[in-house]
Amino acid sequence: MASATERLPVLVSKAQKAEIAQRAKEASLTMGEFLRRAAAAYRPAAEDGLLEGMLGQIKKSSDLANTALDRALENLAASEQRIAAMEHKPAVRKAATRKVRA
Repeated sequence: MASATERLPVLVSKAQKAEIAQRAKEASLTMGEFLRRAAAAYRPAAEDGLLEGMLGQIKKSSDLANTALDRALENLAASEQRIAAMEHKPAVRKAATRKVRA
């Protein structure tokens, strides 16, 4: 890695500085090295691409779920119609046959 020769003054709040210091300490890095690595790893365009991909998958899943729900509701409605039709059919009764005894 090239030696650092340029300064980049950045103003942060006390809370932000404390958080950066804590994270750098946890990574066993200086704050400067921690910030250099964080800046080098920052790729908003790549993250946007990942997010777009995830959103596309969510949309596909939602569309499939909606289609499945629509089919289920159609089947339910058809089933309810069949049940209603069966309940309203007049009962067919067989005439009772009696044997007459002589």
